[in-house]
Amino acid sequence: MLKALLFDLDGTLLDSLADIAAAMNCMLAERGLPACDTDEIRRMVGDGMRQLVVRALPEDRHDEATVDACLDAYRTHYETRWKTATRPYEGIPELLDALRQRGIRLGVISNKAHRFTVPMTEHFFGRDGFEVVLGQRDDVLRKPDPAAALEAAARLGVTPAECAYVGDSGIDMEFAANSGMAGIGVTWGLRDAAELRTSGATHLVDTPAQVLALCTTPS
Repeated sequence: MLKALLFDLDGTLLDSLADIAAAMNCMLAERGLPACDTDEIRRMVGDGMRQLVVRALPEDRHDEATVDACLDAYRTHYETRWKTATRPYEGIPELLDALRQRGIRLGVISNKAHRFTVPMTEHFFGRDGFEVVLGQRDDVLRKPDPAAALEAAARLGVTPAECAYVGDSGIDMEFAANSGMAGIGVTWGLRDAAELRTSGATHLVDTPAQVLALCTTPS
């Protein structure tokens, strides 16, 4: 019986790809580097902002100083753009409301930097929309390491077995398995069903309503 659901952010709760791509391409254009198309960015997202920048840069620009400078520039552009086109996926607000009505505890865990994860979650879902919101922090290993999931479960007062992690990537499904949680893979995000299945998804869902169907009211 599930007592809590923990959600990935980009590609699961929020359709944020356009704003990520726009900020990245502004950074690249400033340096006279070739732009990345949206499908390329789609495949780059998921391992945190630094790795996203590394993947967007030509291989001869991967030295630490260049990556650091490009990461700072990307963050600056993203700071002004993250709510331009980003929106919750259709059905997500209704899903979250229904889960709360059933007494399911809710949290967010993302590989996006904590400085963006918190304000984005609060902007789109309200300050009290989730009980726990954790982005990538320097002192906590990013997904698929289980540290953040175990921290969130402890904060919510539930065991990992009483949680599921909802995400759109193979990393998310590995994260769930490493944390001792069920992995609910969503097919509306940035990756396909084959990746989710190969990475050990416990369940695959095509709509937010199917997430709700997996949950029963805690006793």
